Amino acid sequence: MDKLEQIKEHAKELNLNYLRINADKIVEEADLNDYSYQDILIKVLDSEIGLRDKKAQERRLKNAGFPVIKKIEDFDLDFQKSITKKQVNRLLEMEWIDRMYNLIFLGPPGVGKTHLSISLGYKAVEQGYKVSFVTMDNLMHVLKTQEISRKSKGKMNRILSSSLVIIDELGYLPITREEANLFFQLVSALHEQASIIITSNKGLEDWTELLGDPALTTAVLDRITYRCELFSMSGKSYRLEHRKSLF
Repeated sequence: MDKLEQIKEHAKELNLNYLRINADKIVEEADLNDYSYQDILIKVLDSEIGLRDKKAQERRLKNAGFPVIKKIEDFDLDFQKSITKKQVNRLLEMEWIDRMYNLIFLGPPGVGKTHLSISLGYKAVEQGYKVSFVTMDNLMHVLKTQEISRKSKGKMNRILSSSLVIIDELGYLPITREEANLFFQLVSALHEQASIIITSNKGLEDWTELLGDPALTTAVLDRITYRCELFSMSGKSYRLEHRKSLF
């Protein structure tokens, strides 16, 4: 076995995937550029760290469960004036996650609530945070089946271990008293353990009707709004205003 093959074998055993794949190129580049031994080692180690960071980000992105990727650069602040560029830039600093603040985006369909929440979640993933996205309807299914479904149990474990949990479309579908209790238990479990983003077409004053119990609603809102920024988003539907047609 020649030395290059030996390097690749050692790299494989040590899980140094960049070195294993690129050993030939590294040696060739070092010869061409007269790299010092220190330069070669730094280059290899930097590349290994970069590859691991990339794979870790890909895992976080996959586990986040975003239905689509929405980027903040594509959010039209000229169309949706209920939130300012300064506020968006402040949110992108992610200090609110470190301090376990929650965000609530309220408003009718089409005003950008989901776009904003996914965009912030995507940026959080890029910055190393564990994120979980779930619609309220799917969350109810996961909560009710976690004891009998490995898939639901896995999803719940990811939610509970996340730094940011995004709950989308609260209020679009009716929920039962049992589901409201399960939702309260989840909010209690996440309280001061993670940040929560909630999007809803219902004003906070309508949550009592949604959850079906004034005391339960008070307890949920007490925990969610303890550290919280509330954004009431108004205006026309972006999708309707920018509707595409085949003809």
